[in-house]
Amino acid sequence: MSGETNTDVDGVLADYRIIDFTDERGHLAGAIWAQMGADVIAVEPPEGSPARRLGPFAGDVEDPERSLHHWSYNRGKRSVVLDLSTPEGVERAKALIAGADVVFESFEPGQAEAMGLGRDVLADLNPALIHVSITAFGSDGPKANWAVSDLALQASAVNMAITGDKDRSPLRAGGTLPQAMHNAASEGAGAALIALWDRQTRSGLGQHVDMSAQQSMSQASMSSTLNTSLNATMTKRIAGGASLQGIDIQLMWPCADGHASVTFLFGPGFSAFTQNLMEWVREEGFCDEATRDKNWTEYAMMLLDGREPVSEYERIKQVLTDFFATKTKAELLDAAMTRRVLITPVWTTGEVCDSEQLAFRQYWEDVDHSDVVSDARAGSFDPAAVRYPGAFAKFSETPLASLGRPPRLGEHTDEVLAELDAVGAARTPTVPVSVREVADAASITAPPLEGVKILDFMWAMAGPAASRVLADYGAEIIRVESANKLDAVRSIQPFHNDVGDPDGSGLFSNLNAGKRGLALDMSKSEALEVIWDLIDWADVILESFSPKAMAGWGMGWSQIHQRRPDVVMASSCLMGQTGPLAMLAGFGTMAAAISGFFYPVGWPDRAPAGPFAAYTDYTSPRWLVAAVMGALEHKRQTGRGQYVDMSQAEAALHLMAPALLERTTNGRIWESAGNRDLVFAPQGVYRSAVGGPPGDDHDDNWIAISCVNDGQWAALAGLMGRSDLASLNAAERHARHDELDEIISAWTRGRDGYELMAELQAAGVAAHIVQNSPEFTVDPQIVHRRHLVEVGHGKQGTTTVENSRFVLSRTPASVTYGGPTLGEHTFEVLTETLAYDGDRIAELAIAELLE
Repeated sequence: MSGETNTDVDGVLADYRIIDFTDERGHLAGAIWAQMGADVIAVEPPEGSPARRLGPFAGDVEDPERSLHHWSYNRGKRSVVLDLSTPEGVERAKALIAGADVVFESFEPGQAEAMGLGRDVLADLNPALIHVSITAFGSDGPKANWAVSDLALQASAVNMAITGDKDRSPLRAGGTLPQAMHNAASEGAGAALIALWDRQTRSGLGQHVDMSAQQSMSQASMSSTLNTSLNATMTKRIAGGASLQGIDIQLMWPCADGHASVTFLFGPGFSAFTQNLMEWVREEGFCDEATRDKNWTEYAMMLLDGREPVSEYERIKQVLTDFFATKTKAELLDAAMTRRVLITPVWTTGEVCDSEQLAFRQYWEDVDHSDVVSDARAGSFDPAAVRYPGAFAKFSETPLASLGRPPRLGEHTDEVLAELDAVGAARTPTVPVSVREVADAASITAPPLEGVKILDFMWAMAGPAASRVLADYGAEIIRVESANKLDAVRSIQPFHNDVGDPDGSGLFSNLNAGKRGLALDMSKSEALEVIWDLIDWADVILESFSPKAMAGWGMGWSQIHQRRPDVVMASSCLMGQTGPLAMLAGFGTMAAAISGFFYPVGWPDRAPAGPFAAYTDYTSPRWLVAAVMGALEHKRQTGRGQYVDMSQAEAALHLMAPALLERTTNGRIWESAGNRDLVFAPQGVYRSAVGGPPGDDHDDNWIAISCVNDGQWAALAGLMGRSDLASLNAAERHARHDELDEIISAWTRGRDGYELMAELQAAGVAAHIVQNSPEFTVDPQIVHRRHLVEVGHGKQGTTTVENSRFVLSRTPASVTYGGPTLGEHTFEVLTETLAYDGDRIAELAIAELLE
């Protein structure tokens, strides 16, 4: 890569030690730090992490050393066995913690305290410790100790309410691959890096990070959580799209050999792509010129205000149905690259693993397991070359580590304990001498990223969601956009009072809260002088243009690096900056489809439903936060900047890792199974009666129920008056799942969902009503956590946005202002940040650059 300098092969976090007490609910956090070079010590009980007992298994041999789920998230870690039920085990754990920089744990609230490893104990033991708790609902609040499952968590977070076929029960994202805790864990990894930055640059102190999976997963609703607060129409589900104000927006179509994600949307951000698609449809004789030449910029408003009948939109969808039926997935992907249309195929895990794009970018890592799995017991796979997802981003100076196999249970116990015996608690967290003793008490509570200056060219959802996190924790962000190429998100619901105003989009405001807005037309060469001045001001540059755009302006990484060798620059796009699909333009719906997320979400007897809309737009921001903070940490250590090339698809694929290993190891494609689970049964989403909050009169009422062990099933059977079934074991329950679903459905139908939820939780059964915006808004846990906050807004006066999805105990987020109206802070940025005088600003205005 041009502009590269010295490469630090040990990884940016090589100086840090992590103690990882998580199981399958949080082990992704430590995996991210391991990729970035940290020494991650996984503490397991004598019987091993529960993750080791999760299938599928390599070669279909059920063995704790063969769990593909455990393999996926534990490479690069050292395994130490400690029995935390004994005083000796707890004392050994304390000795490890005393010398650690970060602890990740996924204990139930109160569990660590009962073991003598509570938050206060850890803080006293190691004041520099960053302690990350990854829990279902957060460490406190009325639901903190509720029985949970991935299904119940997603039911609580709005995304499920808007996922799936409208004539069947809602579906969870991921299908049989759990997602909620993985989203929380990946976000927790970045949160720990923000706390680390505070410790290393300002306070010298650690703090507690309280990570809620419910809040983290709610990001997958694309701000539909805000509909009630903004007096906007509630989002409803349809397979492969969404229902908005009674109009079914279709975003997925069947094609000749499968399905494709098609962004057939309207407004300034989409109209050019839609026009290109309709030109193609007309060329092949599937529509007339009048259909081709509709006003795609105003089309959404025309549907909403009645100028265009919904029946006409339905006719056009049928035209597209007929057209796509004649095209293969390969033909549609080729058209996306040559015709500039927003289409990607819905790929299976097999097609993902065969991707030329991923092969070109050398994404996959082949790992030797032959010392753990003998050839005689390998089955159909080669233990010497097990293929894994690789680096979540490409760093120019601190490339992510290529990790070996995951550890055998207790493989490093003697090694790590010998280190303890040699140095005792003498290892101290890696805190710079200059900040070990804080002279200024104000620095202890100052925002952790105060003083970090970010120039933000991000667009749509994934990039702005990442920089929003940095703004929450004090970074000064200048968001550059133009009315001449309006951010597509400004034309997406929810809108205040359903009025389609670009300055009234709740989604845009939510993604850009706390940033300053500068309007600048970068299509005009004179604007580039302003950009260079902003580059000279910035510590970090974030952009999500096409790979050639910045270089075309003379602002590629090589030019920027030559001028500013200390600046961090991160590029985020669908497929990365190189490879045959690098120029694929589009949104997270497309990345989710081509990354394999759509295919496993749905019913076995129907077409894929896919997760709601742009799923990878919601998951990838967490990885980008970690990447940027890692690059900043490297800059702190060395004074050198670097370039980060992050592919949204490549980062997101780690959430699919067990399914990808199932393909590369066992040769099978991950299929859909409705809401059922691979391990426990029964599980499903069952209809209940109306029983929502005041004013909530919708009839789409469901409750998610999971029996995660025999005890929960016995409790449910007792509540239903079916003690005759209480003794069924898991295998029997799986075999009779259809029958059990009928029994549970008959019991829940007609009953108030809130009463059912309370009754089931009182019995210890994992259950939660499926919440849409009305229920979410008044959820006692959401209220307790202050997840929805009213803030100032340049046009609305006040608006509602989501709060940070995690809480730093000493330096919590500050969210006081919504996303900027277009160009709201232009004069302020030019005069205060760039110190331009009136004459210079007048010249820019006369040249029509400030728009």
